[in-house]
Amino acid sequence: MKRRTFLGAATAAAATTLFTPALARGTQTLTDVLGREVEVPLDPQRILLGFYFEDFWAIGGRNAYDRVVAISREAWEGWRNSQWKRYVAVEPRLEKLIDVGEVSGGTFSVETAVAARPDVAILAAWQFKGLGDGVKKLEAAGIPVVVADYNAQTVEKHVASTQLLGRLLGGEAVGRSRQLADSYQGAVDDVRDRVAKAQAEGAKAPRVYLELGNKGPDEYGNSYGKGMWGGVIEAAGGINIAKGQVGRGPLNPEYVLASNPQAIFFAGSDWVNRPKAVVMGFGQKPEVTRERMAAYLKRPGWSGLDAVKNGQVHAVYHGGTRTLYDITYLQYIAKQLYPQAFEDVDPLKNLQDYYKTWLPIEADGVFMLKL
Repeated sequence: MKRRTFLGAATAAAATTLFTPALARGTQTLTDVLGREVEVPLDPQRILLGFYFEDFWAIGGRNAYDRVVAISREAWEGWRNSQWKRYVAVEPRLEKLIDVGEVSGGTFSVETAVAARPDVAILAAWQFKGLGDGVKKLEAAGIPVVVADYNAQTVEKHVASTQLLGRLLGGEAVGRSRQLADSYQGAVDDVRDRVAKAQAEGAKAPRVYLELGNKGPDEYGNSYGKGMWGGVIEAAGGINIAKGQVGRGPLNPEYVLASNPQAIFFAGSDWVNRPKAVVMGFGQKPEVTRERMAAYLKRPGWSGLDAVKNGQVHAVYHGGTRTLYDITYLQYIAKQLYPQAFEDVDPLKNLQDYYKTWLPIEADGVFMLKL
């Protein structure tokens, strides 16, 4: 992996003195989602945030980003551009935050991160793994690193990550994190109870295929055998045809046809310069999303799939997974698989209500849609 130049050991060691004032306020020891015990400053005022930008805001409250000095900007502006623009409109300071680069693209700069003088760095588990020795260099420079993980798409990791961020931020964030974690746990339990009851009454688990809609119909996009959307499908009571076939990657077209999915979901997003991709997100128009989805159904053999014949083709916003509000996407998928069991559940309204309650922008656009 190519990265920008790392600081030398001598420079990093000298930089440690920059963080003495934060440590002087006192410290606490937190256990992150990887089971690492990390000593962090109490009430950190300079935070490097690698990912989970909306969850941080929901937990920290309206002024959460007053404490953030650096972010991995590509992971927000580049990956979720329409979302980024909405937040910049209400918090222009975001554009002035130091950009430390992006891990998966190989541009993350430890030198830039250290120069930002953060009291603590919050990284996603995949970022922590991708940085490798870069984490040790941050720690050698006096920057404690804590790891959260919403990508695992499990209740346990979601709850643990939320509580971790609440304890790290302190103050009102502790109560907000507890309320968010309890609400998430309760909502997931409700979905599982409804699915279990439906199955006990004779409903069979449908076969489900989900494809990342970034490449257009001419090339099969990624599916998720585990984690992310794979975890959502499983929690919704579906049989994920990608399970055991890929971790994350495209499925063989012949395998998809042979599996004959009974429900198909495309994960759409703010794909830029991709005229055939399934576009979704803030400010998008449903007629454009449906037009892009419909093109996929012209693939060889797809007209004979049960999902296509029965009108069970949907799109979900890719930015909606690995978040605290992904419960609404779990509800949406579960409702398509077990419509009677979720007759009284309105996933889109629940998503809109979450934004009104916890975040400073509104969820207006295309986020979950049936073809």
